Amino acid sequence: MFALVAVLAVLLAILLPKSFFEDWGWISGPAALFLCAFGTARILGLPAGRTLLGVIIAGIPGLIGVLVGVHWLGTLLAVITFAVWCGYGPEPRRA
Repeated sequence: MFALVAVLAVLLAILLPKSFFEDWGWISGPAALFLCAFGTARILGLPAGRTLLGVIIAGIPGLIGVLVGVHWLGTLLAVITFAVWCGYGPEPRRA
C-alpha cells in the first residue's frame, strides 16, 4: 500500500498543478487511497470489501492529520492503520 500510494502521489504531483489539489484534494486524496487499497487487495489476495472498509477506517487518522495541518503525518498514520487492519484480518487466498 505504501509503495502504491507513493508512486501515485509522485505521478500526480508531476502531472497536475498544485491548484488541482487545493481545489480537488478533498476528493482526489480519498479516491487515490481507495484505488491503492483495491490494488493492494488484488496483489495480496485480500477480500476487496474488507480491504476497502479498512481504508475507510484508516482515513480517520488521515483526516485528523489534515485537520491539524500535518498532512504527511496523517497519511503515514493512515497507511499504518490500514496495514494493521489488513494484517489482523482473515488469511489471504492462496493461488
